[in-house]
Amino acid sequence: MVDDSALQRLHTVGLMRELGVEMIYEAGNGYEALDLLALLKLPPSLLIVDLEMPGMDGVEFIQQLQIREINVPLIVASSRENALLATVESMIDALGMQVLGALQKPLNEEKIIAALSASNIKLSQPQKNEEMPSLSDTELAAAISGQQIIPYYQPKVDIRTGMLKGVEALARWQHPEKGMIAPVHFIGMAEQSGLIHELTFSMLAQAMRQAVIWNTRGFSLKVAVNLSTLSLDIPDFGQRVADMLSQHALHAEQIVLEITESSVSTNLGNALGTLARFRLKGFGLSIDDYGTGFSSMQQLARIPFTELKIDRTFVHGAHARPHLRVILQSALDLAKRLELVTVAEGIEALEDWRLLQESGCMIGQGYLIGKPMPPEALPIWLKGHHRRLPELRPLVVGGGTANNGVVPSGSERP
Repeated sequence: MVDDSALQRLHTVGLMRELGVEMIYEAGNGYEALDLLALLKLPPSLLIVDLEMPGMDGVEFIQQLQIREINVPLIVASSRENALLATVESMIDALGMQVLGALQKPLNEEKIIAALSASNIKLSQPQKNEEMPSLSDTELAAAISGQQIIPYYQPKVDIRTGMLKGVEALARWQHPEKGMIAPVHFIGMAEQSGLIHELTFSMLAQAMRQAVIWNTRGFSLKVAVNLSTLSLDIPDFGQRVADMLSQHALHAEQIVLEITESSVSTNLGNALGTLARFRLKGFGLSIDDYGTGFSSMQQLARIPFTELKIDRTFVHGAHARPHLRVILQSALDLAKRLELVTVAEGIEALEDWRLLQESGCMIGQGYLIGKPMPPEALPIWLKGHHRRLPELRPLVVGGGTANNGVVPSGSERP
């Protein structure tokens, strides 16, 4: 999706998700889109391109695609007159590229479906559980040792200012034959086969190396890494992680370890001892997916968490559902009393973002802000995100000005 308007992108992304598309990339202009396409190992199935954009408009962008021999099916979207749309459609055809339609905004599902159906284009979808090719323990072990399983980083931003504060490292398996495999398809296998420890250490090591790279560029980010229940049962797990941190010359405060709220229910003594040692050394501890289990209060009472991460179940659509707003506000109030950093995940709608601002949440994470991405894509995302800051900051109230006085620092470049 290439459009300089974040709201238009949000609208179109919502439509495509309703149509079942899960992997969607966004760019704010032609330059960003070309940079992003250069990073992708596989081209997208479809490009939806706005015409009026600063820097490089849609027409020039399409011409650049032709020059670079990037032939991806196109849908052109614009609020301009039909005559102009027809000219652009003819241009694309004359360039020997595939145009599915030149559609007037606002887009809707009917227009998009009609364009796709007329051209018999089917968007490639991530495979469902039952359609996933079988994976063996041997393949998984080789993938871990060969670092085919790598971290993608999802931005975490200050909800008040919109400024980037950290990232969460999320495992992605780049299988040489079966393509990108989501963690839902291999984390359980790793735990059952006993490979989860090697996977956890690999993810921690890669995330720490990336943090060092960002630090050398003057760009210090908190990096969150998920821990498995089983890792907490290893007697020397805490020391091994601390040794890894020393090898990378990082400060423990830069690493946040995320633990699901039900993940310390077994071998409680070992788990609590490991978590206590992490806090003694300065690591951040986050209770992940808060609200989805049955032991939230008990875990908060006995574990020295520094962060409470509210599950997307209670965030997505909360602006339109009163009972979710009550649960969300209750969690935020509790965290404030416990002096915990609050993180809301799964933010996809601007209305939910506004609600979180009004409710006092500190950090936001979700597709409204940015999807998980390889580290080299973060600078491209950041350039576009900085241009969105005015619309993400609090709205003007009572004739005054919103909190737009925070200017992105030029050093904030990963």
